[in-house]
Amino acid sequence: MHHLICSLFLSLLVMGLAKAAGAQENPPESIPYRIQLPAARQGLLPALMKAPPRTEDQLPPKVNHAEPLFIDLIRDLGARQGEEEWNIGIGLTDESKRDNYTFLVEYEWAPIDRLGLEIELPFTFYSWGSGETAGPNHQLNALKAAAQYTFLVEPAWQTSMAVGYIHELELNPFSQWAEGKVLKGNLYNPFFVAAKAWSPHWHSLIYTGPRFEQAISGEWLGSDYEINTSVHYMLPESRNFVGIELNQTMGRHGWQIVARPQMRVNINDQLLLGLSVGIPLTRDEERLSTFIRLIYEPPHAASEPAPSLDAVEEPMLHSQFMP
Repeated sequence: MHHLICSLFLSLLVMGLAKAAGAQENPPESIPYRIQLPAARQGLLPALMKAPPRTEDQLPPKVNHAEPLFIDLIRDLGARQGEEEWNIGIGLTDESKRDNYTFLVEYEWAPIDRLGLEIELPFTFYSWGSGETAGPNHQLNALKAAAQYTFLVEPAWQTSMAVGYIHELELNPFSQWAEGKVLKGNLYNPFFVAAKAWSPHWHSLIYTGPRFEQAISGEWLGSDYEINTSVHYMLPESRNFVGIELNQTMGRHGWQIVARPQMRVNINDQLLLGLSVGIPLTRDEERLSTFIRLIYEPPHAASEPAPSLDAVEEPMLHSQFMP
């Protein structure tokens, strides 16, 4: 079964990349002439990010939603071709016998409209208290790849819905790599997202789905079910918000709930900073935690309206269309 899931996921990824390349070679018929426009800045994958200029009417609809900071989306709901984003996350979790420091790097992009792809490298480093016997060693937790497709964008209802899939190739701690024990197992995580803007300022979102874990030997280790909900208030005429995210997990370790009050600040047009505090409501070994997310969105022209023919200077038109 897991081989079938992996095959479907890889097929989706290949189809998305192929369609993105085809869109560059065959511009839409609604643009009758190829006008030489100023070159747009390119991101990590220039060949995938190129998209033909589009007028306002040609852009697909998109509803602005407040995205939670801790369990974030693969890409904006209703993502438009050419969008991309870098994320750097730093977290600290206080546990009874140790401190966990997390560090992650994410890159996400939209090769075609409504399809978001993501790759992520999450690390964990441990600091043990005095007198405690060291347990897990530092590690790269997994190699993560994900896809998300927004199947509903309804501006009249200010609602968007999406489905997606995350695959994690889990890795052992660095101390075991020298022994040849690098791979630990696989984690399969299909999910569903629904979001609604109740007003220009109030937003809500639910992100939910099961997680199935399998050892590299093929043994099934169990499953959990996640329900992540959030409510945010977006400040007027800005991308800043304050809100709360509730992360719930039910399964092998019982029912765990962590509330995460959070805020996001827009530093400039491309850079945002998110701050979150984790408060466990079902107290176990985990205590308070903090998480910081730095979000960088490179400039792109794919989702911006293209200039009309009237806006292009006449000499340029003649140089392109006249012998």
